Amino acid sequence: MFQTKALEEKLAQYRRDAEEADAKRRAAALKLPYLNLVSVKVPTEIKAIRFVSEAESREALVVPVQSVGKKLLVAAFNPEKPETKAIIERLRGSHTVQVVVTSIASLAHVWNYYQYVPTEEHEISGKVQIDHARLEELTGHVGTLEEVRHAITEWKSSLTSEILEIVVAGALALGASDIHLEPRESGGALRYRLDGLLYAAFDGFVAHTYHSLITRVKLLSNLKLNVTTEPQDGRFTIDLEDRDIEVRTSIIPSEYGETAVMRILDPNALKVDLEALGWRPDDLAIVKDEVKKPNGLVLNTGPTGSGKTTTLYAFLKHVWRPEIKIITVEDPIEYHLPGISQTQVDPDARYTFASGLRAILRQDPNIILVGEIRDKETAEIALNASLTGHIVFSTLHTNDAVGAVPRLLDLGVPAQTLGPALSLVIAQRLVRALCPTCRAPVAVSKEEEDQIKRFLKKLPARVDRTPYAHPTVFAPKGCPDCKNLGYRGRTSIFELFPVTEAMEAVIYKNPTELELARLARDEGMTTIQEDGILKVLRGITSFEEVERVTGPLSWPNET
Repeated sequence: MFQTKALEEKLAQYRRDAEEADAKRRAAALKLPYLNLVSVKVPTEIKAIRFVSEAESREALVVPVQSVGKKLLVAAFNPEKPETKAIIERLRGSHTVQVVVTSIASLAHVWNYYQYVPTEEHEISGKVQIDHARLEELTGHVGTLEEVRHAITEWKSSLTSEILEIVVAGALALGASDIHLEPRESGGALRYRLDGLLYAAFDGFVAHTYHSLITRVKLLSNLKLNVTTEPQDGRFTIDLEDRDIEVRTSIIPSEYGETAVMRILDPNALKVDLEALGWRPDDLAIVKDEVKKPNGLVLNTGPTGSGKTTTLYAFLKHVWRPEIKIITVEDPIEYHLPGISQTQVDPDARYTFASGLRAILRQDPNIILVGEIRDKETAEIALNASLTGHIVFSTLHTNDAVGAVPRLLDLGVPAQTLGPALSLVIAQRLVRALCPTCRAPVAVSKEEEDQIKRFLKKLPARVDRTPYAHPTVFAPKGCPDCKNLGYRGRTSIFELFPVTEAMEAVIYKNPTELELARLARDEGMTTIQEDGILKVLRGITSFEEVERVTGPLSWPNET
């Protein structure tokens, strides 16, 4: 039996090779290019094949496969066939047509894409039109991970678009920040990122359904459908009744197929009120003083996904007034802010952070946001801008606040420029907030009480101890309000490093990070972990969550 199957496969390959050889001979005879649409990466585009209906294409053995401006690439089995010539002449009425000769197998490969062509006559706009009533119905039935799993299991329709609607509705109902579609050896799985952690929603997609889902996502994101071995990035918009939700799509090849991650940018989920981000009163007072200054560089540091951009947006909203000009250069623009000129990095147009920042300075702005400082050139321009009367907000990838100074010095920034230009460095992380409905108080041992007292005693003087006089520690439990997760939403924990005159003098000497940390502590800095512990003592989050984000808890000793 095994030998028979191998023989059949070998004979099938002989037939395919003969078919392609015949197509090559016909192309040479007609003095036209030959193209194998199965093995060669030609990005078959839905907008191209829509110029000829599936019925016409199958009858005339011709199909458009690529459209670039007014140029159209058309593949035909026999361009001399009357029906084929008629279609090509019709297309030449609106396009410059390049004809290539191909095989029946190649045509059949492209015909598979007709199943993804929408029946409507309008052009694909990159927007997903979801009926409001249907969305309400879906979100009402997929409010938990178990309900999403059940809805997908019970899905009976033959339309891939409908199962994708369930996936999206589940993400919106759960408040997910990302949708993950992941291939498995025999199919695919769905996971949601909720409050920073990934949760399994469905693990039983059969291979055909999973492939159709990926194709549907690629179609909506205007990605190349038949390119499966290279990373692709795109975006589409979920068009709701009250708002548009942008979705950023990333697709990469993996062992068993393509992996898709869709980042959901919901304007309703964006907290741009400065006071709502989770500051302690003493930290908030420092921040407000710094952003009121007429110039200076304010940096927010932390890993990807730590809330840095949201905090900078909150700064912009806080300082915005009609009489000032604010311009940003971002990569990408995540949310659109009214009254602010936002620009996006475009390497193809040579618009980088550095070149964009130079261009922005010629626009006479009062306040500038630079999405990230990645190199010496961008750092020097940002620092010089802060010295010449501008407020500059930006981000930097470091583990803590004081680490920003050595990082900038390593980039080659002169110490004599860095000290006077830098105003404030913030380190930020996101921790899950306990569900206020079901959080449960936890008994604290005598040893833990003593640890907490020593911890509070050793905090800088500017931290008000009053809210922690009788602390109660809570743990997650789970209820319908939090989808049985025990946590609902996230809050920020911060570390503030103001650059005082004493700090500026030390920066001139090219200090180590340890020296900076000691001086910052002497001047009243609380660490990011200490801010997290204080939020535990106020019942906002849990010790486990703070330890997950900041590492093992470091309690002061008895001395």
